[in-house]
Amino acid sequence: MADDDDRRPAPVAPDTSRRDALAAGLRVAAAGVAAFALHIPLAGAATIVAVRLWPAKDYTRVTLELDEALRFDWQRVPDPERLVVDLEGIELDGAIRELVAKVQPNDPYIRQVRVGQFRPGVVRLVLDLKVATEPQVFRLAPVAGYRHRLVMDLRPLVPPDPLAELIDSWEKRQQAATHAGPPADPIGAIAQAAEARERSRPGAAPGGAPEPPPLVQAPFDGAGTRPSPPARAGGQNAPAAPTRPAVTRLVTIAIDPGHGGEDPGAIGSRGTQEKDVVLRVARHLRERIDAEPDMRSFLTRDGDFFVPLNERVRKARAVQADLFVSIHADAFVEPHARGASVYALSDRGASSTAARWLARKENSSDLVGGVKLRLRDREVVQVLLDLSTRSQIEHSRRLGGSVLAALGNLGRLHKPQVEQAGFAVLKAPDIPSILVETAFISNPEEEARLADGAYQAKLADAIFEGIRSYFRRWPPGPKGDPA
Repeated sequence: MADDDDRRPAPVAPDTSRRDALAAGLRVAAAGVAAFALHIPLAGAATIVAVRLWPAKDYTRVTLELDEALRFDWQRVPDPERLVVDLEGIELDGAIRELVAKVQPNDPYIRQVRVGQFRPGVVRLVLDLKVATEPQVFRLAPVAGYRHRLVMDLRPLVPPDPLAELIDSWEKRQQAATHAGPPADPIGAIAQAAEARERSRPGAAPGGAPEPPPLVQAPFDGAGTRPSPPARAGGQNAPAAPTRPAVTRLVTIAIDPGHGGEDPGAIGSRGTQEKDVVLRVARHLRERIDAEPDMRSFLTRDGDFFVPLNERVRKARAVQADLFVSIHADAFVEPHARGASVYALSDRGASSTAARWLARKENSSDLVGGVKLRLRDREVVQVLLDLSTRSQIEHSRRLGGSVLAALGNLGRLHKPQVEQAGFAVLKAPDIPSILVETAFISNPEEEARLADGAYQAKLADAIFEGIRSYFRRWPPGPKGDPA
């Protein structure tokens, strides 16, 4: 009889392949957990190279710049107001934590920022907001030295009204002037100031009477029509002596400092940024204009933030501007280029290759600054282009000629005549508009001058003198209540 042990089945050898596979899987999982705990980026994760925050009254922008594009998801959460953004393919690191510290107490829209690792490979960004906003979150492809960008724009549900802001600032000026005892009649105050200026001009008529302004053309009324000049005895047309000075109503000048925020504009060899220089010049010009009783100014931006090109035009039209002056600092591939230039819109192509090149460069500002145009916005831009009138262009050239002459008295000109091209920012159909290139920031000598506060003030003085000269020659037509 066989032993019981002989009847037992032979022992089965262990399945080493399954065991090894299980062990390998546990090691991979452990490595993943360790990487998550230590915030070590996993293979293939995008890396944040910069975070930027641009708070402004118009809107606040948050920008994440990355070495590669990433997927994201976002939602607006009410009660309390928050913007929640999930960033996929990224790990929590010190760069994104910097955003928390960048929020300042005076930010108009963001109360605080919170970041955290939502799950492996996903970082959750929460922006706690002070007011309800209409967020826009979008990607931008690499351009002009920037890598991949994720942009978060926080715009108020009710955008600021440029005209209301202008009226408010004007009323504050009037209240301040009231304490100094100005004349009760605002038109009388404007007339008295204009008469005083005319009497002080060289060549003024004897006896204190103002010299008649040279009415080569009648006022621009926005529709391209002008009244016929008065007739002289004998049938000859000639300007008659006016009973009032040239400007007898309040005129509004829209000042547009180019670039801003994400778009620095041209950068000199010493690091001077165009957006900073032109904002300072614009503020000097605002002071000169607002010191005049018959003028008031409006800045399309009064801070370091980006304004899309069509938004600059929209703001100027919203305040019913009589003139639009966009201020820039030129740049070229060669450092020897120098001098100031003035440009107007063209409906027949660029007046030179240089003008065409500059218009293309300035029109690319939306790509650099970053803007998400909806279909409706694109349609508005096209309408503005189509409505641009020859009357507007002609008066823009005249305004440009006056400003160019004044800049020529200050220093060297790059071009002796007003150049023309298809500048998007000059396409307000009812506002004479010019673009002033104050100097070449790419020229080391001119860069040094542009960075100097005293020279910035002189540039503003020259632009102002050109504007005033234009109004003397082509006074504005009636436009509603001067206040």
